[in-house]
Parts: sequence; C-alpha cells; structure tokens
Amino acid sequence: MSIQSLAVFCGSKNGNDPLFCTHAKQVGNLLAEKNVTLIYGGGNKGMMGTVANAVLEKGGKAIGIMPRFLAIPEHQHHGLTEMLEVEDMHIRKRMMYEKCDAALVLPGGFGTMDEFFEMLTWNQLNIHNKKIFVLNTSGFYDHLISFLYKTEKEGFLYSNIVDCLKIISSPGELIFE
Repeated sequence: MSIQSLAVFCGSKNGNDPLFCTHAKQVGNLLAEKNVTLIYGGGNKGMMGTVANAVLEKGGKAIGIMPRFLAIPEHQHHGLTEMLEVEDMHIRKRMMYEKCDAALVLPGGFGTMDEFFEMLTWNQLNIHNKKIFVLNTSGFYDHLISFLYKTEKEGFLYSNIVDCLKIISSPGELIFE
C-alpha cells in the first residue's frame, strides 16, 4: 500500500542539535514532493512548525489536529490546509492514527514519546498495522532503541522490533510504497 498521508510526531521545541530542524525541514520538503499529506499536532513552534512550514512552502498539504486547550493563537498554526480542533489529547491521537497511512517519529519530548508508544502498542494489539518509522537523528533514539531490543530479548513483546519499526538515520530513507 502506498503512503498518501503520514503522521509526524515531533517536538514543539527545536532541541539543541541544529540537525533536528534540518531533518524536520527535509521531511516536510519530501512530503510535499511526494504529494503525501502531513498529519500532525497543528503547532507553529519548534520542529512541528518547521515540518508544517516546509510542506506548505513547497505547495503540499498539512492537516493539524489540536486539542482546544492548546488552540491558542501563540501555539496554533494558522496557515494549514486544514485545522481540526478536538476535545482532548486522546481524541487527537486517535484522529491522527485514523487519518494517516503510516507514522514518523522525529526527536521530541514526553508528548512525542506518548504518541509513539501508543501507536506502537496499537500495532502490537492489532488495532492497526501501520508502518512506524523512527528518524534517529544524531543518535537521538539510540538509548530508546536499545531499551526496545531489551524488552524483546527479555520476552515482553509479542512481535519482533524489526517487524514493528523501521529505524532510519536520514529523511531520504523514508519509504512511501
């Protein structure tokens, strides 16, 4: 199945490594070039804003999904193709999963981890079977990846990590087929 829409989970801050935002911009450019719709949290700051702006600058489509309590002018992106305001974070995540064909995890904080682990768990429980890519920019996720392999080795997973995730180190490694 070809990927027509990609959920991108990432930080609402830029992080300390300039490559984080460089990769976020490259992801946005790539989505627009491949005519893949961005599905994301709807923010205009940090890496979230960088991905969305790159998509829009290249004429692509960007759909934001934001809970009402975050939808204040300083945080909400006002130039998106579509902005959906929802009641809470749970509805936001569910809508993002429903609207995407696959997901990409860029560097980020607790919110990014929450979204990543929920999607990963839903894959394991067969709620969906969408591809999940992890962009391991500058080794950002090295420790997490080690932990995931440890959970597999210790017998806590129902499937192999390599069957659940595709770890990549640059945006050009994304597979849209």
